[in-house]
Amino acid sequence: MWNHRGQSRPDFASPTAAGQESVWDYPRPPICEPIPRQVTVKLLDTVIASSKAAIRVLETASPPTVYIPPEDIRMDYLQPAAGHSFCEWKGQANYWTVEVPGRTVRQAGWSYPQPSDRFQSLAGYLSFYPAKVICLLDDEWVRPQEGGFYGGWVTDEIVGPWKGEPGTCGW
Repeated sequence: MWNHRGQSRPDFASPTAAGQESVWDYPRPPICEPIPRQVTVKLLDTVIASSKAAIRVLETASPPTVYIPPEDIRMDYLQPAAGHSFCEWKGQANYWTVEVPGRTVRQAGWSYPQPSDRFQSLAGYLSFYPAKVICLLDDEWVRPQEGGFYGGWVTDEIVGPWKGEPGTCGW
């Protein structure tokens, strides 16, 4: 299989079946594209976000990350959290705490308030860590990307291996 750069996937890449995508076919630098699926984010039984207008970011060797427009997020359940991180492509990320009756999760999501020019479509959008809150694409529960730092959304159609899994520190 040939990827976006006209190169073959690495030998260790898992094969794909019909309807699957290899993270090794995603581009570098990353791109943004609309995701034509219902996106839902919950904490306990409380819906934090529900959208059919989300954007996913595709980057080589990583599961997609899904960003939700602010108008589809219950911002009354969010508050700014301490800490920042920096993405070489998107810029400085700010973190968000999600709080619903009975539960508070610190740094459950992040956003790029002033993303780089190439990622202006993400301005104001938020993404959430599937390891910290419930994330659904249509009716499929999203699994977290391994490793704790990355926020990729792993679903049945995504094939790796990807960054964060054991043995991937050298990528």
